[in-house]
Amino acid sequence: MRYLPLSDSDRSDMLKLIGESSVDALFRDVPEKARLTGPIHGLPNHASEMAVERHLSALASKNMVAGQVPFFLGCGAYKHHVPASVDHIIQRGEFLTAYTPYQPEIAQGTLQVLFEFQTQVARLFGCEVANASMYDGSTACWEAIGMAGRITRKKKAILSGGLHPHYVSVCKTMARFTGDTLETSDPKLEAATDADALIAAIDGETSCVVVQYPDILGRIADLSPIAEACHVKGALLVAVVTEPVALGLIKAPGEMGADIVVGEGQSIGVGLQFGGPYVGLFATREKFVRQMPGRLAGETVDAEGKRGFVLTLSTREQHIRREKATSNICTNSGLCALAFSVHLTLLGEAGLSALAKVNHARAAQAAERLSEIPGVRLINDAFFNEFALELPVEARPAVHAMVEKGVLGGVSLGRLYPGVDRLSKGLVVAVTEVVTEKDIEALESALKEAVK
Repeated sequence: MRYLPLSDSDRSDMLKLIGESSVDALFRDVPEKARLTGPIHGLPNHASEMAVERHLSALASKNMVAGQVPFFLGCGAYKHHVPASVDHIIQRGEFLTAYTPYQPEIAQGTLQVLFEFQTQVARLFGCEVANASMYDGSTACWEAIGMAGRITRKKKAILSGGLHPHYVSVCKTMARFTGDTLETSDPKLEAATDADALIAAIDGETSCVVVQYPDILGRIADLSPIAEACHVKGALLVAVVTEPVALGLIKAPGEMGADIVVGEGQSIGVGLQFGGPYVGLFATREKFVRQMPGRLAGETVDAEGKRGFVLTLSTREQHIRREKATSNICTNSGLCALAFSVHLTLLGEAGLSALAKVNHARAAQAAERLSEIPGVRLINDAFFNEFALELPVEARPAVHAMVEKGVLGGVSLGRLYPGVDRLSKGLVVAVTEVVTEKDIEALESALKEAVK
């Protein structure tokens, strides 16, 4: 809790200096109907610091914390073990920052980490170049569509039904202001992806096809045929990775022909933290680098010939005329990128592969046991650490029933796709290395009761 030391006299002096009569005058641009006219309902006008702390602690205790119960939530945000050494290293003075540094002479540590981060992301995604991170996975997804439009000079993007609906929502919001046309659909509860339908939909007006890998139901498709079909029509393939740990086992999208690969880096180095902060990952082919949003940390030498690091290719609105900028929203999540890079460095290539194998093995174990519950059907033919089930009852009430048993048993597709009846019985279950045998037993028991 922050202590705000300003007095009424301080506020009066500040208002006088800027030529305003009251604090309320600063909000004149906010429509009156959107302003509060009185105290927030249910909150006291004032309370002691100790009373506020007690009240907020009581509210916080109502949360079911991920680390205290069997946890199987996923769908773009995953619970992995983050070593204590990550937190120790990111708090070192030469690294600690929440943002991109602008004074290279005093920020060599952070710039070097960003340089290494770019190398790690590029190798992980199978691409030639990556930027110094984005705001999060969903906005990185939109930035990829915008970049594809600039490269192809086309305005139609085809979004797979397997793309996370929140990512789709962000893209729709942005497309309202750019004139881009987005063709979207919802997934089907079946093992096959919509690859054939995507290929059939590509035409001469298509700027890009956007696929998630693995997709929202945990399905894994060969992206090569889609990439080939895109290139025949002069379009680009954009691959979205929300679970980068998967790339410790499955083929990188860039190796299958994806032109732009974006994703969410939260899985590596960054905890769940009740919804953020996150870190967007963005990589592409070298020939497209000047159309890539965000910033690059580059390696150079100083006047004495010593190795050094600087920012380069910063074609953002604060570095270049707005109409020439590649993006106005490509915020770099510096501290989360640092945590990602530290964790991935500690793992190394062999460690990431080993971690991925543990994830898949435990997910396969859970899928086998859950699919034996009467009425429960496993959708996937293949998956990494996340799979979809079709229940004999609606999934949302089943999830709530499992919560009552002290188990966070998965994400209901009814929550992600409200109003889509054919998905209402779908449940997506994520199993990572933090899940134990007892956790799987608890989930099995809770789900059996929930679907009776």
